[in-house]
Amino acid sequence: MQNVLDFKPTVWPKPSGDVIGETMRILIADDHELVRDTIAMFLESEGIAEIVSVATHKEAVQAADTTGSFDLVLLDYSMPGMNGLAGLAQMIEANDGRPVAVFSGTANSAIAKEAIVKGAAGFLPKTLGARSMVSAIRFMAAGETFVPYDFMQQNEEKTVGNLTERETDVLKGLSQGKSNKEIARDLDLQEVTIKLHVKTLCRKLDAKNRTQAAMIARDRDLL
Repeated sequence: MQNVLDFKPTVWPKPSGDVIGETMRILIADDHELVRDTIAMFLESEGIAEIVSVATHKEAVQAADTTGSFDLVLLDYSMPGMNGLAGLAQMIEANDGRPVAVFSGTANSAIAKEAIVKGAAGFLPKTLGARSMVSAIRFMAAGETFVPYDFMQQNEEKTVGNLTERETDVLKGLSQGKSNKEIARDLDLQEVTIKLHVKTLCRKLDAKNRTQAAMIARDRDLL
């Protein structure tokens, strides 16, 4: 253990390894100790030189400020202090503009895309296999951007035209002459949610009401 100001990051030993591993420093920030230790063990087995782990966003910033920037920082999307992606820019600045990636067990592809737009070096789902995660970490530390293709495709919300998959489902119900209550029951949603979808549908289709929305959908062959 190594003390840095008012927190105690876990610093893993420096194993022997290849040249890249011997010079690489990685910071893992996650509030779950098991997650931190598991990722650290993956990296240690691959000969990564120095692995520091902390439990909060504040500690991650302090680690970069006091021990020098890292080749890559891994930030848990849901850990204390992150506030969604609000903490990403602060971490990038603390790490002197060097790569900072976001990882999560719950975030979807929309959040992953937003993270990249806001400057993240990549996005790692916690379900990623050990070998793939290590490869991705090396890739991002080298200055490249990584997002897993399969994850982005599986979580991408399908669209018809400019309508989301859910809006299309609601539109099908309207076209079948169903009431909001019936559509809500079919889709296992609240009736108020269906009302909001109908309002959005009318706006997107430039329809005056639900009946006209259904007619426009048929005319445009959206269903």
